[in-house]
Amino acid sequence: MDSELIHITVGEGARARRIAVRRRAGATPGIVWLGGFMSDMKGTKAQALDDWAATQGRALVRFDYSGHGESDGAFADGTIGSWLEDAVAVVTQVCRGPQILVGSSMGGWIALLLVRALARRATPGEASVAGMVLIAPAVDFTEELMWKRFPPAVKRELETTGRFERPTDYDTGPYVITKRLIEEGRDHLLLGGLIETGCPVRIIQGVQDPDVPWQHANALVTRLARDDVILTLVKDGDHRLSRPEDIDRMLRAVAEMVHTATAASHDRNTPAAG
Repeated sequence: MDSELIHITVGEGARARRIAVRRRAGATPGIVWLGGFMSDMKGTKAQALDDWAATQGRALVRFDYSGHGESDGAFADGTIGSWLEDAVAVVTQVCRGPQILVGSSMGGWIALLLVRALARRATPGEASVAGMVLIAPAVDFTEELMWKRFPPAVKRELETTGRFERPTDYDTGPYVITKRLIEEGRDHLLLGGLIETGCPVRIIQGVQDPDVPWQHANALVTRLARDDVILTLVKDGDHRLSRPEDIDRMLRAVAEMVHTATAASHDRNTPAAG
């Protein structure tokens, strides 16, 4: 059975936009796919995850951030905060019960921000996060992997024109980087302190990744000091990690998270003997 395409409205007034969501009914814990910068929910990893969920009878939700794929809005108008707002709205309106967040690249940053946002809401009956699988997580990328690495000429262009078209080797065309994206991203930085997710975290990182160096993933691990974290380095892996062997690795990590969350739920609901 195909997943169902629905739309939800996020924001109010001039900021209102329709977000495209594909949801698959199934068992909990469900899976939530969080895509990357300039990626959409029909990418190789997202589709492979949906296919796996179908065979497992597992609930899955994937969506396009505003300015991406089938959702409303212009990409250049987006910020980390607005894309986080999209994610919070999708999870709270569409998902119920425990969820496994699977975040790729920017989606890894969004996943970590999302678990914090959901914990602050703490509304009974709403979705909760039972585990996370992060693939080449680009946490704080606007500052650490963009601004701090931009040459002076690019920084001047951003300051004077408000935007910079960054060439890319991918087939999506140049990345439009805006001054607003950089400045607003500073409101969401995580690597300056302890990050507490309250759930197990699995990170898969390519050593040959030109966009998110493996050292960046290692720095993230040091900030997840209180969580159950396993970092897997793929020696010949690139940024996309979309080869068949990479997809298998991702699916095994997700299956482990599902098993762990199911076992934990069973333990909580089993009366103690005696």
